[in-house]
Amino acid sequence: MTDQYELTSTFCAKPQQFAWFIGAGTSAVAGLPTAWDIIWDLKRRQYCREESQDISRQDVQVGAIRSRIQSYMLSKGYPAEGDPGEYTAYFQNIFGEDKERQRQYLTAVLSEDKVTLSVGNRVLGALLSTGRTRAVFTTNFDSVVERAVAEVSGRSLSAYHLEGAASANSAVSNEEFPFYCKLHGDFRYDSIKNLRSDLAAQNEDLSKALINAANRFGFIVSGYSGRDESVMNLLRSALSTPNPFPHGLFWTGMKKAPVLPPVERLLEDARDAGVNASYVEVETFDALMLRFWRNIEGKEPDIDAKVQKTRRASVSIPMPGPGRGQIVRMNALPITGMPGECQALTFKSPKEWSDLRTAASVNEGRLIFTKSDTIMCWGEEALIRGHFPDIASVSRQDISAKIADMGNHLYIKQFLEEAMCHALVRDRPLLTRTTKAGSYLIADAHSSDQSALEPLQKAVGKTSGRMAGVFAPVDDKHPQAEQVSWAEALRVSFQIVDGKNWLLLDPDIWVWPPRARPEAGTFLDKRRGDRYNNLYNEILDAWLSVLFGEHDRKTGFKISAYEGGTAIETPSFTIGARTAFTRRLAS
Repeated sequence: MTDQYELTSTFCAKPQQFAWFIGAGTSAVAGLPTAWDIIWDLKRRQYCREESQDISRQDVQVGAIRSRIQSYMLSKGYPAEGDPGEYTAYFQNIFGEDKERQRQYLTAVLSEDKVTLSVGNRVLGALLSTGRTRAVFTTNFDSVVERAVAEVSGRSLSAYHLEGAASANSAVSNEEFPFYCKLHGDFRYDSIKNLRSDLAAQNEDLSKALINAANRFGFIVSGYSGRDESVMNLLRSALSTPNPFPHGLFWTGMKKAPVLPPVERLLEDARDAGVNASYVEVETFDALMLRFWRNIEGKEPDIDAKVQKTRRASVSIPMPGPGRGQIVRMNALPITGMPGECQALTFKSPKEWSDLRTAASVNEGRLIFTKSDTIMCWGEEALIRGHFPDIASVSRQDISAKIADMGNHLYIKQFLEEAMCHALVRDRPLLTRTTKAGSYLIADAHSSDQSALEPLQKAVGKTSGRMAGVFAPVDDKHPQAEQVSWAEALRVSFQIVDGKNWLLLDPDIWVWPPRARPEAGTFLDKRRGDRYNNLYNEILDAWLSVLFGEHDRKTGFKISAYEGGTAIETPSFTIGARTAFTRRLAS
C-alpha cells in the first residue's frame, strides 16, 4: 500500500504523466447526491407509489423509515441493501426503457443550481486548465468538472460522451488535450446508461479511448467504489495491452473504509502484470487535491487565487458589546495547553499504516501513531524499540506549527484527538476508540467500578446493553451471527476558532460491532430521539462530571495520556472544565 504522501511526491514531480478516473464521490463534495442518495430516492418513490404513502426525501434520513422501506423492497424480491445490482434494478423499475424520463429525473437531481464547487473540484479544474492533467474519465453524468474549469480559468470544456463517441479515441491519439470523457453519458443529452442492459458493457469507442489513455498515462482513481462490473472489466482489460499504466495505477479511498474485492483483484492483477499498483488511503478528496496543489511548483497566481479562494477573503465581525439577550451554552471546552512535540521515527524498512495499527493494538494503546512524510509517535521509546527491531532512529519532532495550521494537517488533528482520549480515560471506567469518523470515549460495561458513571446513569438510565433482536450482518469475513451491543459514548474533536483551541464534546451511542450501525438505526433513533435542549444539557453535564468529578470548574485541568515519560513520549493537555457560552441577541 502506498501512502498519500508518497503519491503526492510522485504526482507533483510530473502531473502530466497521470490521467484521472473519478466517480460520484468527487461530485458529492460539490453538493450533488451520491449513488446511495439516488438509490434511496428511487426506493422512496416506488414505496410511496405502491403503498400510497407520503414520505419526503428528508424523511429517508431517519433509520426507522429506511428500515421500513427496505423490508418492503426485500419482500418484493429486490436486491439486499448494498448489492451492486441495486442501482440498475430501481432505475429499471421506475423508468423502464424510457430514457427521456431518466434524463428528466437526473436533470432535476443533478441540476446546476445544486452545485457548490469544493476546493477539490477547483483543483481538478485548475489541473485541466493549466495542462497539468491531460485526461479525465468519469462515470458521472453531471457538469461539475466543466463548471470547475470555467470557474478557475474562464474557459469551456467539452466532454466526450455517448453521443459523439466515435471521435473520442482519435482525440487521445492526436493529443487533443485536455480530454474529458463521460463513460455513462451526460444527462443533458439523450444517451445515458443506467439500466442493467446499458451497463452490461461499455461503449466500444469510449472504451478504446480509455485503453489508449491507459497505455500513455498512469491512472489515479478517486471517488469511485468499483461496484460497476463493466468498468472494472474495462480497467482490467488494459492490463493485457503492451504498455498498461506506464506510470502506475493508484486507487484512492477513505481511511479505514473497506476495499471491495474487485478493486483488490484489479490491483493484484496489475502488480502481476508489472504495474506499480497500490491502494492509497486518504482523508477526503478535497484534502488530497489540496495537498497536490500546494506541492506543485510554479502555480499561476491568477489560477491559484481562484483555487484557494479562502485565502483572498478577510472577514472581521466585531463581538457584540454587553446587552440584553439569552445565554446559550456551547458544547466546547477551552484548551489552554497543548503538546508541542512528539517522537519522529525512522526505520530500516518501510512501514505501512497496517504495521503502525498492529503496533498500537499489540501494545494496548500505549503507542499512538500518525504518518505523513515522517512517522510520528507518542509512547515509551522502549516500547517502540521493543516492537520494531529494525528501528533506525528516534528523534524529537516539533509539531507546534502543524497544530496551529491543523485544518491543513488533518493527520495531526486525529493524532491529537486520539491522545486526548487516552488522557481522558485514564483511571475512569471508559474505553476509547478512533475511527475514520472521529475519536470516542465509551462507557465500559465491564469495568469493576461503575461509580464514576453514576451522573450519566442518572441522566440516561442504563449506559450499555444489548439490542434485542438485532444482529450484525454475516459476510465472508464474519460468518457467524453476532448480537449487537451498545454503550453511551462521547465524540471528542478539536477545533480552532478565532485563534483559540477548543475541545468539542458530542454525546453519542457506540455500537458493537461497528459494522452493524446501519442495522441499529431504529434503536438509535428511539434512544436519541428526545435528546434536545434540557436533556442534552443534562447529558453534557453528566459527561463533564464523569470526566472531571468534583474538580473546580473555574481552574484549568491538566491531563496526560500516560503516566511518566518525557515530553516527547507523553502528550499533556490543559483544558478548562467549564463549557463556553455565547449570547443570542435580543430581537
